[in-house]
Amino acid sequence: MRENIIKTKSFAFAIQIVNLNKQLCVEQKEFVLSKQVLRSGTSVGAMVREAEHAESKADFIHKNAIAQKEANETIYWLELLVATEYISKELFEELNFKAVELIKMLTSIIKTAKGLNKT
Repeated sequence: MRENIIKTKSFAFAIQIVNLNKQLCVEQKEFVLSKQVLRSGTSVGAMVREAEHAESKADFIHKNAIAQKEANETIYWLELLVATEYISKELFEELNFKAVELIKMLTSIIKTAKGLNKT
């Protein structure tokens, strides 16, 4: 059986986001922004999982589109965290790279499902 790359990468991303949330809460006593990034960052993988068992092609596309939006929202919270000096530029760049990678993968999945990736 082939590895589901989007499933694997979105789960690994969620783990990093959970660890970021723990760090922000424990070390910096920051609870509002950390909760926002936790919700959107872990939602990406949750929506990818939901899409696995979509009821229809339209449902599959919709769930992946929501995952894409959640990844984009996560980037916003990460930008805010780095701008307010809650996280380092290096950590931001690492997590931002991974979020952008997920968005690109999800975009490709959505386009393929819609039949837009024909060569």
